[in-house]
Amino acid sequence: MSAPVLLVIAHGSRDPRHAATVHALVRRVRALRPDVQVETGFLDFNVPSVPGVLESLATEGVRDVVVLPLLLTRAFHAKADIPAVLADAPPRLRIRQAEVLGPSPLLLAALERRLYEAGLTPADKSSTGVVLASAGSSDPEAIAVIAEIAREWRRSGWCAVRPAFASASLPRTEDAVRELRALGCARVAVAPYVLAPGRLPDRIARGAAGADVLADVLGPSPEVARVLLERYDAARTPVLAAVGA
Repeated sequence: MSAPVLLVIAHGSRDPRHAATVHALVRRVRALRPDVQVETGFLDFNVPSVPGVLESLATEGVRDVVVLPLLLTRAFHAKADIPAVLADAPPRLRIRQAEVLGPSPLLLAALERRLYEAGLTPADKSSTGVVLASAGSSDPEAIAVIAEIAREWRRSGWCAVRPAFASASLPRTEDAVRELRALGCARVAVAPYVLAPGRLPDRIARGAAGADVLADVLGPSPEVARVLLERYDAARTPVLAAVGA
């Protein structure tokens, strides 16, 4: 029995860096799991579209598909947009929607990887305040998750960790940077909790002008690829159990 197809669903962006980063991440996933067919679909701005990929898979004779939202929190896109698109999928497809990527210890490891690549070392942790800068959301559940991630990350040894948001919620990145300065942290670093470049990550970067260190977006880091496969495996298990029943 072949493994279910993994369909990674990204939001899409007019910024070409977004799609390029998504495709780089998917290539890493394919390299880690060559036995799985991995496809990419976009909700907006980029091709292929999610409905187009689903139609193609049905035409190929595929039956089982695990769709994986390339999202860090369960906000509007995961709760509404993606289920709405899947509701119109070809009826021959058996589709399961995997959980979003966050929260995950692997994502915290990816954040630290990016900070170290930007010039920090583990010895800097106790004297460095970190701004955990996310895109932002009007969904209270998503905001609460970001705040809890910041609290958990602080327990790993950083001087302080403060959440910030590029849109929809407060504080902004620049406000969190100033707060950490006032708190007395010897240095301040900004860690974008976003997957790919684009308009909101650029806003985070502008807000980090007063920080000492600005890390890169999570992008196609190995930790993110591993989270994708964890979510895929968790979602596919009921499919395999049903087939073998």
